Amino acid sequence: MKKIYLDTTVISALFDARTPERMAYTKTAWEEIKKCEVYISELVLDELHSATPDLVEKFNKAIEGFNVLKSTERAESLASIYVKQGIFPEKYFDDALHVALASTNEIGILISWNFRHLVKIKTRKLVAVVNALQDYQTVEIIAPPEL
Repeated sequence: MKKIYLDTTVISALFDARTPERMAYTKTAWEEIKKCEVYISELVLDELHSATPDLVEKFNKAIEGFNVLKSTERAESLASIYVKQGIFPEKYFDDALHVALASTNEIGILISWNFRHLVKIKTRKLVAVVNALQDYQTVEIIAPPEL
């Protein structure tokens, strides 16, 4: 069974009618996502729980049964390396932490709608280099339609 890590953008896209095309892609991908061993993190929970109460209820139902990862010193250290290497701006440390959590927990796929910092060739290549130098496996960073 495939192990995948979802960032907040994927879960929130399920209910974001402001972007109907992205919502439709996410709902289609959700069928494949549910067939995988799915991981999120406490960071994802914190971000989801900052929404309105009605959305929080929908989010909680959507993520029922998902594995929740806690941030660790190893993950935070790796995220700091990503930032020091210029892969992520310090301002977006949480994006680096999503990747680091997937990396340190040997989760081969991270799914996101964040094209600004995560789902782009430069990020994929630089994360692969840092992970190799730090003895972590490569993490494929993809958008939901790529699953």
